[in-house]
Amino acid sequence: MKKLFLAAALLMAVVVTAKSAVPGTTETSKPSLPAVKIDRSINLSGKMDDPLWLQAMPVELNYEIMPGENQPAKQKTVALVLYNDDYLYFGFRCFDSLPSAIRANLADRDKMFNDDFVVVSIDTYNNYQKGLEFAVNPYGIQGDLMMMGSGNEDPSYDMVWHSAASVDEQGWTAEMAIPFSVFSFNSAEIQDWTITLCRSMPRDSRYLLSWTMNDRNNPSWLGQGGVLKGLEGIKPGKSLSILPYIMLEQKGERSDVADPDSPMDQSKVTARVGGGITYSPGPNTTINAVVNPDFSQIESDAGQITVNSTFALYYPEKRPFFMSGMDLLQTPMYYSRTINNPLFAAKVNGKAGRFSYLALAADDRNTSVIVPGEEESNTVTTEERSIAGAARIRYDMENENFVGALFLNRNFTEAHNYLGGLDWNLKFWKNWYWSGELFLSHTREINNPDLFDNTREFGSTGKDAAFNGEKYFGTGMHLSLYRAGRKYGLSLVQNNFSPTYQTYNGMFPEVNGRVSYMSHRYTFHINKKLIQRIRLNAASTLGYNYDGVFKEFVIQPGVNISMIGQTTLFYTYMAVNQERFRDVLFKGVNRSVFMTETTPLKGVNISFSGSAGKYIRRSEVPELGRGYNLNTELSLEPTSWLKLSFSWSTARLESIANGDEFYNGHIFRNVTTVQFTRKLFIRGIGEYNTFDNSFNIYPLVSYKFNAFTMFCAGMTQDYLEYDLDESNTYQTTGHQYFVKLQYLFTL
Repeated sequence: MKKLFLAAALLMAVVVTAKSAVPGTTETSKPSLPAVKIDRSINLSGKMDDPLWLQAMPVELNYEIMPGENQPAKQKTVALVLYNDDYLYFGFRCFDSLPSAIRANLADRDKMFNDDFVVVSIDTYNNYQKGLEFAVNPYGIQGDLMMMGSGNEDPSYDMVWHSAASVDEQGWTAEMAIPFSVFSFNSAEIQDWTITLCRSMPRDSRYLLSWTMNDRNNPSWLGQGGVLKGLEGIKPGKSLSILPYIMLEQKGERSDVADPDSPMDQSKVTARVGGGITYSPGPNTTINAVVNPDFSQIESDAGQITVNSTFALYYPEKRPFFMSGMDLLQTPMYYSRTINNPLFAAKVNGKAGRFSYLALAADDRNTSVIVPGEEESNTVTTEERSIAGAARIRYDMENENFVGALFLNRNFTEAHNYLGGLDWNLKFWKNWYWSGELFLSHTREINNPDLFDNTREFGSTGKDAAFNGEKYFGTGMHLSLYRAGRKYGLSLVQNNFSPTYQTYNGMFPEVNGRVSYMSHRYTFHINKKLIQRIRLNAASTLGYNYDGVFKEFVIQPGVNISMIGQTTLFYTYMAVNQERFRDVLFKGVNRSVFMTETTPLKGVNISFSGSAGKYIRRSEVPELGRGYNLNTELSLEPTSWLKLSFSWSTARLESIANGDEFYNGHIFRNVTTVQFTRKLFIRGIGEYNTFDNSFNIYPLVSYKFNAFTMFCAGMTQDYLEYDLDESNTYQTTGHQYFVKLQYLFTL
């Protein structure tokens, strides 16, 4: 505990010194673009033929920043910017000397990033903490993302805006109309915003053309943008939107999955009604609430091989309520999918001066709890009701610097889990970052061993994992020193999480460890016809538990090669790998880890990844085995309206001592999408899993008016392979048929 308070005192020093450590006056002059105001709306035809475009001041995207390094652009691109009281407009004329090489497909929104596209990034506060990105392909298909200050992009962030595009003999053109209501910004009468303007061209390589130059010794993408100057009198005002939905569904489930002759329990057709409301009283605050939300997914999670894993696996969030405005909760201590089946949920987020804030609460009717551990975790699904909450505040400074605080709670009738934390990010010397998180948790367990009776111990604390009403504190610390340079990069990380550290609202399954990580990388920028870049890597890991017992030591050199044909090759070898598991010290657990991905032809993408060598068989009586874990995927776009994806995952492990096979299985998956228009598509997903002998199909038809207004109808059908009289027979174990309509009303 003393160490935690000492670290908190150190954090206060960060707040005091952060501004002095940031040389804000030494930045090179940024290019600027004057914002021209117009008195009416632009007609978006995709052809940029509205006369109002003649009033804009054109700028050219003169620099190729990838794979070249600020070289002259291979194709000419002109960008235009206009605005009126309601919308910010962007227009692009993308010249192409070989229009037949343009890659464009009809697709669902956010699934066009393998095509040609233009993209705009906008940081309204000019502090490089967060930017909104808007992209359009040559068919006008939209993509929108949120970029965090770290450079990570969140593709789940959706907004309502307008776009159009057109292909012609000179290349293609694109238009965007973005309402000011999607932005958060200050109340100044005249605004200057940081923007980047880029064009992506996938050919023999993926070429990225930019309005501004890019310094590879500066890892901040937003910080290297230009300035859109002179936005006058823009006020989004108050906005109110309502998103109701209705869903009809019918379900069936076999009463005894182990018995193929047991009857199917069929439900009646039921209606589910609910909805959400979003209110923005001003440009800096948004309030969201949902009642009886439909948190079902219309796309199934891809199967993962779990046969030799002792920890809970991460699956991405796909539910709309949790996918927006969550840039302040980018931490594994919060994992929105732990909120399983809420009756009601609400959140408020916004910005006041330099402070960004978020608060969230949900009434969860069926709580799931991840109980962490040193060598395994358990996911406990219950019928217990709980109140989940999250509160976050962050003080934003210039140049990506911030300091923040986090509080999470999960309250049951007679149990709880609370977590409080402090975090910070300090950038110095242009490309060095020092970041950290400090946490304190308190848990009072559910007192019901019938729900979970595993008595594995939490280290030497005298506490165990069973739900027997125990109370305990836990501490956690994550410190990182990071350098991101054009050639040399360094990462030093220290993670300390005590045996009784828990977050019921998060995805943090591994505790009772003091683990140190170090990695170095050096990049050779070849930029030749065949090879563009070679990066050498060396990483090491050293870990002990809180009793001082050695747990792991890894030394792992590797190489990463970027080549023509959008081809990447990666290989690393665990030259030293020692690990203690179930009190057995295993040495020489050496294996190779590899990945390759290529787009050799238009509409063809191939990837292959995995590992091969020695693994620990993670059972109650562990032993060393030899095997592999492989994943491969083939994606095809034979026409602009048809997409096919075929994936295969396989894993095998056998005993080194006697050759006995521990497991050997496969997962086959196909996703086929037919896109009739920008709004209408049908999709079929099929998956066969030999590990559990299951087969699943998920057909769907969807019509999307925009990111939120949509109609869909589909089904899920689950089968299990039974061995009856030595003949393989598939029987249905469950199904769901559903029709859903939701409509966004904006007032």
